[in-house]
Amino acid sequence: MSLSGKKILLGITGGIAAYKCASLTRLLVKAGAEVRVIMTTSALDFITPLTLSTLSKNPVLHDFYNKDTGEWNNHVKLGLWADLMVIAPLSANTLSKMAIGQSDNLLLTTYLSARCPVMVAPAMDLDMYSHPSVGDNLGVLKKHGVKVLEVGTGELASGLSGKGRMLEPEEIIQDIETHFTDYSPFKGLQFLLTAGPTQEAIDPVRYISNHSSGKMGIALADAAAALGAKVTLILGPTSISPIQPEVKVIPVTSAMQMYEAANAHHRIADVVIFAAAVSDYAPSHTADQKLKKSGDVMAVDLKKNIDIAETLGENKGEKQIHIGFALETEDEESNAMAKLKKKNFDLVVLNSLRDEGAGFRHDTNKVTIIGKNGKMQSTELLHKSEIAKLILEQVSLLWESVSIKR
Repeated sequence: MSLSGKKILLGITGGIAAYKCASLTRLLVKAGAEVRVIMTTSALDFITPLTLSTLSKNPVLHDFYNKDTGEWNNHVKLGLWADLMVIAPLSANTLSKMAIGQSDNLLLTTYLSARCPVMVAPAMDLDMYSHPSVGDNLGVLKKHGVKVLEVGTGELASGLSGKGRMLEPEEIIQDIETHFTDYSPFKGLQFLLTAGPTQEAIDPVRYISNHSSGKMGIALADAAAALGAKVTLILGPTSISPIQPEVKVIPVTSAMQMYEAANAHHRIADVVIFAAAVSDYAPSHTADQKLKKSGDVMAVDLKKNIDIAETLGENKGEKQIHIGFALETEDEESNAMAKLKKKNFDLVVLNSLRDEGAGFRHDTNKVTIIGKNGKMQSTELLHKSEIAKLILEQVSLLWESVSIKR
């Protein structure tokens, strides 16, 4: 199985088994994963950050901030970024801190902030591993939903032989692959998404459009596919494409083409996310030949395009979920709430162009997610892949409520 597009946060604690993390990092990258590494201070005695940064192609973090620049290493963003956090080796010291919620280093604060699944590979000597307190702490982690890998049996650093070895990198990779096969909260669900701009032709050369890049919609498509959904993405003209190979892309150009494609797939969709920036108007007439320049003023008559979200919202099934976006510049919340009601959305995601780094073309976004009950969840400025995860968390909760009603 390929780990293409998967984001793995590798936490390394102090122990002789830390040397295996060089091979683990290399295998993860070779399988297509993006890897970021966090080390505890004691782990620095066993393997160098330079080795791991070279293999992962990312900086290695081990402190709360960069002492040279003062830049903060944001544990919250790290926890949101990852699809899976793997702590290997897991020492008895870090294990006990995880069990009681202690947070005296970057790895532990990231663990406590992580919204992704967490997997640990214990490694300690025979007598330590068999101690009742270690067993109790591993039991606590399991109750908290952490996937605890079995330890290997063999020669240990002390010279003793028995249980306590960290699994070999190849074995951990197999467990990670199995995790992504099994962890599919949207498995079997049909997702339909629209993304990107539309282009409305004036003549064979010119068109009306907007600044949408499609990045937010594509991030949602990738995130949904990674969680097991069958994703159909109706994508307007853009230079980027999904990372997840399972995403089915239907390229379109105009608003009418986008509507026709969305309408054709809407009936079988469980979740529909309208993330495209559809042109509100189109030329009343498209010239067959390039319009020649004449005079100081050129007038183009416009007609209103079909409202895709509103039209499909009128035909929304009882068991379907519709999510929409609202890009506003004034009276943001009231306008977003009005759109939620008018278009029969279950959630609306509010963008404000007044937030620096958010909206069109940026890799980052800052949104407020609003439900039918008016309850809001606002985010800080995050990468759009992280925003996508937060939106899909709300979709998962909605789907659970729909399933209960069934």
